[in-house]
Amino acid sequence: MLIRQFEYLVALARERHFARAALACHVSQPALSAGIRKLEAELGVSIVRRGHRFEGFTPEGERVLLWASRILEERDRLTADVDTVREGRIGTLRIGVLPEAAAAFGCVAAPFGARHPRVALSVRTMSAAEIQRALSDGALDCATLRTPLDPARSRGRTVLYRERPVLLTSGSGRFADRAALDWEEVAHVPLCRLLPDPLWPRAADAVAAATGEDPAVRVEVDSLPALYEHISRGGGCAVVTHSWLAPGGMPDGLRAVPLAETGEATGVGLVIAEHHPEPLLAADLAAFARSVPLQGRLDALLPGSAQGGPVPAPRDSGGGLPLRED
Repeated sequence: MLIRQFEYLVALARERHFARAALACHVSQPALSAGIRKLEAELGVSIVRRGHRFEGFTPEGERVLLWASRILEERDRLTADVDTVREGRIGTLRIGVLPEAAAAFGCVAAPFGARHPRVALSVRTMSAAEIQRALSDGALDCATLRTPLDPARSRGRTVLYRERPVLLTSGSGRFADRAALDWEEVAHVPLCRLLPDPLWPRAADAVAAATGEDPAVRVEVDSLPALYEHISRGGGCAVVTHSWLAPGGMPDGLRAVPLAETGEATGVGLVIAEHHPEPLLAADLAAFARSVPLQGRLDALLPGSAQGGPVPAPRDSGGGLPLRED
């Protein structure tokens, strides 16, 4: 069997028509049909349901199509890998990024792209579940995911930064001049909830543990500009991870006040897809990310921090809740 036969099969699955599939493969329709029949003979199974027109694949054909797609993907990765070694860093790096990490990750991706102008970065904002599936399916080369900070539990991930919870508030609000807050202080504060933000379940648990009451949510929004607008106009406060603030910091009239951390702190790390061999460009990105002082840049956005230095930890609220790993 030949790679070309797999290309015929994948093209037929995409076009659902023999003539269009042949045109896409730049061959005649009889040549495409003959190639698929030869593949059927070699495997000893019927792959295509045939009538007057294309009628789909047999159950065996569906399995052959799955393997054909995988083999062609591996062929493409092989070609890109060899080109990278021969010609220097070149190719496309497919990256999945959590919504809350997207702005912060730009501080890594932008200088990496500038250093390697022949590398195309395809960055997609995705949920954690979507990222896990795409890594398993081979649709991504690497991605950001939430991870424990303990090296023994981070499973070889490159930790980009430690997550810190902050309260976004109006510059004229009652918390505007505070350097830090405890969770019980926000128990009865009208809150705006940003969607999506994996911090929210932990924030709600921390408020409930400190006060015995659920947080009061006034409004839910799905964009950072909308959240800023509500807060600046007196619509309440918001609890988010401080990575949402990067890289431009807070707009005029708003403040970000650190909240006490509860339980075990977590971070966001860069995960490389488990391909063999490991994608060279993804490994290069991970090595470059370790040289970027991303933690210091994020912490510098908070009050009470020296440029690039740590933020003094607020006193413990006594909640002591373990953080969830989403």
